[in-house]
Amino acid sequence: MAKRVLIADDEANIVASLEFLMEQAGFEVRVATNGREALEAAQSFAPDLVLLDVMMPEKNGYEVCQSLRQDPALAGVKIVMLSAKGRDIEVAKGLELGADAYVTKPFSTRDLVAKVREMLGA
Repeated sequence: MAKRVLIADDEANIVASLEFLMEQAGFEVRVATNGREALEAAQSFAPDLVLLDVMMPEKNGYEVCQSLRQDPALAGVKIVMLSAKGRDIEVAKGLELGADAYVTKPFSTRDLVAKVREMLGA
């Protein structure tokens, strides 16, 4: 059974690119374009990993990360935060809230796919 990846990002070009790459890598993919949608999709889709943008409407990535970690059914999901904000304080905040990894934009899509595969043991 294919591992499930939820992509939560409000930038359409990033979503399209990541969705294509993750599907090509053999993952089942779901997309959310804001924080509220991300939480709803996580509950219905039960992803193995979430690619989570920090700056999103309705709920930001930090809030979504914290909510996922507090939900017993989703607490074990892997979370990779994606952000243009790469200062140490933002990275530390993401990791403290429970993210498993923090990747700054722009990023190599090939490296990101490799990281997702590694984290999921795929």
